[in-house]
Amino acid sequence: MQIQFKATKRVEQGTGASRRLRRAGQIPGIIYGSGDAQTIALDHNELYHLLRKEAFHASILSIDLDGVKQPVLLRDTQWHPFRQQVLHMDFQRVDASQKIHLKVPLHFANGDASPAVKLGGCLISHTITEVDVQCLPGNLPEFIQVDLSGLGAGESIHVSQLALPAGVELVAHGEGDPVVATAVTVKGAAAEEESAEGEAAA
Repeated sequence: MQIQFKATKRVEQGTGASRRLRRAGQIPGIIYGSGDAQTIALDHNELYHLLRKEAFHASILSIDLDGVKQPVLLRDTQWHPFRQQVLHMDFQRVDASQKIHLKVPLHFANGDASPAVKLGGCLISHTITEVDVQCLPGNLPEFIQVDLSGLGAGESIHVSQLALPAGVELVAHGEGDPVVATAVTVKGAAAEEESAEGEAAA
């Protein structure tokens, strides 16, 4: 289900106008891309709670601007240094025919069923929790699932091994093939295993 929220057009510009908006419980913001940039005002409470949702950061949103809905992506959020207050938000318009670039969260599944955990007494470390992808808006996944069921002790899953939905490409940063998750042997478990092996040999 697409997340929808409301905004109003903002005419007044400048620091003083932004302060007045914030005192009134609103957030100054901007929508840019595919046409002229539009300054907007948003309800702070509504957006504060939406920002706590994972999907708000990694999906196409529907902004209702004075009764006209348009698809957008959240591109930037500025927070107050020490208060739980949002100071400014940036959104980008979405064109259905143009590819978008966005960070998508990884959801890890079946870790408890992996040989590394069941037989090896390992802990699975999640080295990366999101990846950059590129795709058409209609192909954007809410998340990418990482199946850990085949992970053995001492083994790792790399970015190149992720199962991507159709039409979705990874955006590489630098060289190499980053580790997504790895099975780490717990020291206590390793010592018990060595002790058991020693007793068996005796």
